[in-house]
Amino acid sequence: MKKVYYLKTCSTCIRILKDLNLSSEFVLQDIKTEDITVKQLEQMKALAGSYEALFSKRAKLYKEMDLKNQQLEERDYKHYILNHYTFLSRPVIIIDDAIFIGNSKKVVETVKTHLSK
Repeated sequence: MKKVYYLKTCSTCIRILKDLNLSSEFVLQDIKTEDITVKQLEQMKALAGSYEALFSKRAKLYKEMDLKNQQLEERDYKHYILNHYTFLSRPVIIIDDAIFIGNSKKVVETVKTHLSK
């Protein structure tokens, strides 16, 4: 499976997608217009190891809801990601059994290396 979960309205996601120049084999899912399903999130969690790894602590709602001062558990991370797209750290790029989460330079470079194999 080759898939990218991203936000079409996020300039960082768009820049990364252009930079990676992904082939047409990749399925792109704009998480704002097409909600993440429970099954999709569970597949991401299986590759990432935890829901927390997929969770964005930089989301505006994270601060607004004062979640940093709460003791969140895996079920909480899953709940928040499913209830609002902003809680998914993005982009999430899946290439077969490998998952790449977020927009750091290191992650993008790792994806490039993986694609060049």
